Amino acid sequence: MSQSIAAHPDRLLPADPGTRRIARELLGRVQDLPIISPHGHVDAAVLEQNTPFPDPAALLVSPDHYVTRLIHASGVPLDRLRLQAPAPADPSAADPSQAGPSQAGPSAAAPDSRTVWREFCQAWPLFEGTASGYWLRDQFRSVFGLDQEISGATADASYDAISARLQEPDFRPRQLFKDFNIEVLATTDDPLDDLSSHKALAEDVTFHGRVLPTFRPDAYLNPANPAWSANVERLIAAAGDGGSGFAGYLIALENRRRYFVEHGAVSADHGVRTPRTLKLDAADAERLFNRARSGEATAAEREDFEAHMMYQMARMSVEDGLVMTIHPGSFRNHHTDTFNQYGADTGHDIPFAIDYTESIRPVLQDFGTARDFHLVLFTMDETVYSRELAPLAGFYPSVYLGAPWWFLDAPDAMLRFRSAVTETAGFSRSSGFIDDTRAFCSIPARHDASRRIEASFLARLVAEHRISEDRAHDIIVDLVDGSPRRVFKL
Repeated sequence: MSQSIAAHPDRLLPADPGTRRIARELLGRVQDLPIISPHGHVDAAVLEQNTPFPDPAALLVSPDHYVTRLIHASGVPLDRLRLQAPAPADPSAADPSQAGPSQAGPSAAAPDSRTVWREFCQAWPLFEGTASGYWLRDQFRSVFGLDQEISGATADASYDAISARLQEPDFRPRQLFKDFNIEVLATTDDPLDDLSSHKALAEDVTFHGRVLPTFRPDAYLNPANPAWSANVERLIAAAGDGGSGFAGYLIALENRRRYFVEHGAVSADHGVRTPRTLKLDAADAERLFNRARSGEATAAEREDFEAHMMYQMARMSVEDGLVMTIHPGSFRNHHTDTFNQYGADTGHDIPFAIDYTESIRPVLQDFGTARDFHLVLFTMDETVYSRELAPLAGFYPSVYLGAPWWFLDAPDAMLRFRSAVTETAGFSRSSGFIDDTRAFCSIPARHDASRRIEASFLARLVAEHRISEDRAHDIIVDLVDGSPRRVFKL
């Protein structure tokens, strides 16, 4: 068995010896700083209940669409990578293509965990050079204590080693939260969630750290969602203060945002298809709302209503202080047969080109210079970095550059991001790293990779005499620690 390269101290650092020396020193300044994770998808109940993690395949393979998509591309059916029949698709899907599966799923019996793990280990060479491969190698070594490379030949041995680790008394979510040096972890939550797990953690004197809810209203804003009408009914009934119609709807959204703020939320996140915003007068907005509720709205009217509600979300953020983050540009569930069989989040969400300059202008016209409004813009379309996002963040006090996200949270892509935006927006307009993960055990690997990339980029500027080494040390501390605290009001 070969030794894992994940233990090499210079991984991701520059190959040039002189530049690498500078990067090592920069990394040393931030390597042990606490993790600030202001956007992610770990369930707060995982930490509240502190239950043991499941077996290796259930933890690291089956739920991870980064992993299953690439193995599927090599010709392995998803049936062989899943441990159970698919659950119904997420009712918060943002468009009709994200409705629940029309079938119950494959009829063949799901494989057991060890069989799935063997399939994954056999496919391990496919992950060379990928971000997933890097994160997993880091986890295998630093979290699970595997010193050797995994392979088809070592599948059973690695499965047994990880399984044994999962059974150890100290390998529970709360202890790992401490071991990972996490200070702040934000979740993503439905507007009508009672946030009981967050409340329990906040009141638990034995738990050290902050687990913050995030207001995620997509399913309540987009009439193209098949569950939108039912969601709106529930929302108004629960939080509309006895109101009805569009006015009751707005009151209910404002009340639920206030509830989230009272329970520690610092941001509202929007996973929209495009970043389009639209300002309508009250009469037009109410007309579209009523047409959508009656099922008479055209596709264009539904899009206009959602765009107007994004404008309303910005208005509410100005009023209640929640940071507004926008995550657009994913064509969800690209392959219909796979979606019908397995549901959402199964590896076939594909990026597409977007426009920010025109789309976000209605919001920036009214709120771009509003005091204490923070708008964090993400993209999976790299072409907008230097053309649109950096110039926007370089003028509007409200606009911050969201970290590279999803397909772009990879070493070379993160370097391209820094190269694309820094000359226009500098370093101060960045959000700080966003891990955006559901995989709790990957959090330290992702943040470590980001810190190494920031050190590498800054080391090059120092080596080229474009910034001083002293300033580089200040900048990297701010990028890792200061920026997320400042941007997300922590």
